[in-house]
Amino acid sequence: MSDLAADLIATLTERGLTVAVAESLTGGLLVAELIRPAGASAVVRGGIVAYNTELKASLLAVDVSVLAVHGPVHPDVARQMAAGVRSALTVDGLPADIGIATTGVAGPDPQGGQPVGTVFVAIAIGIEIHVLELALEGDREAIRSAVVYESLLELTRLLTISD
Repeated sequence: MSDLAADLIATLTERGLTVAVAESLTGGLLVAELIRPAGASAVVRGGIVAYNTELKASLLAVDVSVLAVHGPVHPDVARQMAAGVRSALTVDGLPADIGIATTGVAGPDPQGGQPVGTVFVAIAIGIEIHVLELALEGDREAIRSAVVYESLLELTRLLTISD
């Protein structure tokens, strides 16, 4: 994964883009992988781990009615987390260029009517917010690791097609 993260940091640096991360089920693993490569501090704003549902609303501006109706594992929650983290990690009056958010069920039990392995990764770039839905298998560690990998891969793909 570190090569993927290093390539991503190089691409973000080349383009002068900043990234902010909002994590739920990954609990900080995604931002940890992003900051692993040298030079990451130039482009990675930081991350917010909003494991608790109420924090998704208070820190990331996720609409409480969306949370009440759908629960924390839903594509609309991921979208709002990705948009919200860009604003939450504003520097010098400028929001981050890219927001990435992860929400899902790592297990061992289902949550909010969603089975284990259900994950939504949202990536906000400009006015576009892309959502990747994953149905993963494995234990908690395997699911969380796969989410980190898939998140980096999806951001790389989105940056490649925007060339």
